[in-house]
Amino acid sequence: MTTPPPGTPLHREDERALCHALCVRTATPLDAGTLRRRLTDAVGSDERVWEEHVPAPAADSERHRTREATRPLAPGQSLRTVLLRYGDGLHDLILVTRRTVLDRAGLHRLAAVLLGDSPSAPVSLVARDGTAHGKPGSTDFPAPVSTEPAPWWVSDSSAPPGLIAEQTMTGAMTGATTGSPAQANVRDLAASWLAATAVTLARHGVRRPALAVLDAPGAASGGTGPAAARLVETEPASSATLADLTTRVGATLAEAHAVERQVDAAVVLDMGMPEAPPSDATLVEYVPYQTPPCPLTFSVQASADGTCTVRLRHRPYDLAPASARALLERVVGVHERLLAEPSSDPDTVDVLDEAGRQDLLRIGRTERLRPRRHLRIEQLFAQWVAAQPDAVALTSQGKRLSYRDLDRWSDVLAQGLRERGVRPGDRVGVCCERSAELVAVLISVLKAGACHVPVDVRHPVDRRAYVAADAELALVVTTLTDFGAGPDVRTLTPGELEEAGRNSTASPGSATTTGQAADPAYVIYTSGTTGRPKGVTVPHQNVVDLVDATAPLFGLGPADVWTLFHSSAFDFSVWEIWGCLLTGGHLVVVPYWGTRSPEQFHDVLRAERVTVLSQTPSAFGQLVEAQRERAEDLSVRLVVLGGESLDARLLLPWFDRYPETVCRVVNMFGITETTVHVTAEGMTRAAALARSRVVGRALPGWSVRVLDEHGRMVPAGVPGEIHVAGAGVTLGYLHRPELTGQRFLPDPYGEDRLYRSGDRGRLLPDGRLEHLGRLDDQVKVRGFRIELGEIRAVLLEAPGVVAAAAVVSTPPGQTADSRIDAYVVLEPTASETGLRDRVARVLPDYMVPATITRLPALPLTVNGKLDVAALPAPAARPTAVAEGGTGDDALDDLLTVWREVLGAAVGPDDDFFEQGGNSLVAVRLGAALRERGYPPLHPRTLYLNPTPRRVVRALLPDGR
Repeated sequence: MTTPPPGTPLHREDERALCHALCVRTATPLDAGTLRRRLTDAVGSDERVWEEHVPAPAADSERHRTREATRPLAPGQSLRTVLLRYGDGLHDLILVTRRTVLDRAGLHRLAAVLLGDSPSAPVSLVARDGTAHGKPGSTDFPAPVSTEPAPWWVSDSSAPPGLIAEQTMTGAMTGATTGSPAQANVRDLAASWLAATAVTLARHGVRRPALAVLDAPGAASGGTGPAAARLVETEPASSATLADLTTRVGATLAEAHAVERQVDAAVVLDMGMPEAPPSDATLVEYVPYQTPPCPLTFSVQASADGTCTVRLRHRPYDLAPASARALLERVVGVHERLLAEPSSDPDTVDVLDEAGRQDLLRIGRTERLRPRRHLRIEQLFAQWVAAQPDAVALTSQGKRLSYRDLDRWSDVLAQGLRERGVRPGDRVGVCCERSAELVAVLISVLKAGACHVPVDVRHPVDRRAYVAADAELALVVTTLTDFGAGPDVRTLTPGELEEAGRNSTASPGSATTTGQAADPAYVIYTSGTTGRPKGVTVPHQNVVDLVDATAPLFGLGPADVWTLFHSSAFDFSVWEIWGCLLTGGHLVVVPYWGTRSPEQFHDVLRAERVTVLSQTPSAFGQLVEAQRERAEDLSVRLVVLGGESLDARLLLPWFDRYPETVCRVVNMFGITETTVHVTAEGMTRAAALARSRVVGRALPGWSVRVLDEHGRMVPAGVPGEIHVAGAGVTLGYLHRPELTGQRFLPDPYGEDRLYRSGDRGRLLPDGRLEHLGRLDDQVKVRGFRIELGEIRAVLLEAPGVVAAAAVVSTPPGQTADSRIDAYVVLEPTASETGLRDRVARVLPDYMVPATITRLPALPLTVNGKLDVAALPAPAARPTAVAEGGTGDDALDDLLTVWREVLGAAVGPDDDFFEQGGNSLVAVRLGAALRERGYPPLHPRTLYLNPTPRRVVRALLPDGR
């Protein structure tokens, strides 16, 4: 579906937008010759009559009538007359002309003449502007003026005219005025339909819809031309009641003026035929516009018997028939409520009925593929140990462990935990380098009946201490010599834990887990708005459900080789570890520095013949860049992307080498609070070219809904807040009952709980979810979930900081280059010197601002909020750039490359990472140096030597 500017203008280039048609049916025998003579007498010129014999009966020939009623006039043609003769003896007389040539009353008079029911009278076919044909002039309809993104249903006004799609409803219309009403009553009726349309569109994401009423009687032009269009622009939420909204709309209609801007929808009001049809003829249809003059054109036709027919006309590629029908039913339903309950608040009107809500529940839910297994993680792991004890379970730095080996090792470690006082239900901290030991320790904690709390070894001491205190950890298993959590927290190395287990009087593995699948398996800490991270408690059952949902979906099994690429404190690692070991796969542990070098990581993928690869888009972008220089093909059959928004264009180079038939690429949306993954979407080259933001359907057992700010389901295709229910919803936030109550809500539709994600998205009619970003202050930078409020809070804790703000800067189309920039307001005597270093001692490196800019005051909007658009460009960090070179040719050459890659002035002793560098920029720096003949720059070398001067010494120790 195309998305032009919101509110397409009344069609200007399309001749058919100025044409209307009348179809009258009669049983009186007619022939083209008679009609031609009567037509010539009436208009004073020789006019042709087209005749067609249709073998089918009239009731089955709607497509023939529609085709003729919407066929455009030929160049220079003022009128087209068509006679359709049906097999059951009925005839349809169809008249098509421009509205400026004959108005509707004129069409009826001409039809009466041609059918012999009225004496012949002269009928002028000359337009009011003095022309008999030709395209409308520049003053007929307004041109587009907006370039904002469009609602999902808006048509593409630049597309060539096509057939008209139509939905029709007919029934009694309470309060309708029929016959020849007074102008005021017509205005009231027009106002009521416009108000109903406005409320409906507001619930479809158009908060302030621009509407037009067309051809209302009494307009300046007599209701026959563009000047009769009158604009209504109102915000339904600003009215207290539906009656108030209708009154406001009516007041606007009282001041007739031509439409001079784009409109979202139009209402064509038709209060019955100006003249009765011939005695034996019936009106089949009046088509007020051959082409809908705007994306959605509602035609309201009232008849003398009190019934009302409402038609929605649109272009067929804008709306699927079911969506168009639903939209029409909603407008009619709101109009009925407006007449029956005028005191209702427009903001409380729910355009969805119960059937519509149930349909949304159905398309947002995916049924389980297999019965639920109420197992703990270690119990499912034990099943694979029994099934394939000698199969390779884990590889780390050349060491291979079978399932039996890993099981026995973890048994010993579990016994060591029991010997050190760990009991079922306890929380145990795990802070180890990415290694075989890490995986074995995680399994051992679960075998001891405890819950593990992963902590990254590279987190600052303050953060490690906070997690230990918040999680009330009594024991931390760590490879660090100083965990830094204080005397109340005991620490053990994996080696000490193993020794305790082997020295135990109880035999390893003798104790059995007595816990339940609903018990907590791990607590992962995520960034928090209060300035401190918050722990998410995840039960065993959720992880087992995730594996059971995805294994058949992706064909996961013992033949697969996975990588453990991510930090254990990042829940993507949960998917990597257990997705592999609970399906019988082989897990390859990638050490930290291997993850920082795309070239080395590529070597691991090739050497270990990895088949399942999980990556954030940022990391995958680096791998794609690195693999271009490699001739060797990989064995990867499945790439799972997640953790952050995907710019699908980065997949194009990958698809060039690994087409969809060779390697399946899946984009997954997920949240820690809903157990890693929620939806999955298979990516294609076409989706990459279209920059698709679709993240797919819910996983089997999961459920996705999109709600508005009042907690109501929004129609399919309308943006709102993503809510998740079903198998993955976790136990809530550790020690945060109030926050848990705010985010984990009771579900009125049968699921246990509903999680408010804070993500913006829309559920498409086919059940797939489109992700549209965050609603709040949370962002993702290179896969890490970050609350900008936490960064602000840490900045405000620094002495002398009066106000602070943090924003994410992202070059267009380069999400991997995203960085955090901070702005501070300081006391007059304070200085920003050392502020970044202080922040780095508290926050993880991925949350440390690349720049900190001092401002006299933070810019605010009129609502008192931070005006992000008014923030100045980040201040460059002070740099000592030598004029005329440093005198060291190698250093000068390196500085040139450094400045080109960073796009900023850099001195010999400036820190790469403090100048805005990150892991992706480091890859580019290494590639640029290789092109100049320098030895490979390993990321670890750059981390340890982050200035140009130190890099030269590291790369060229002998001065060459």
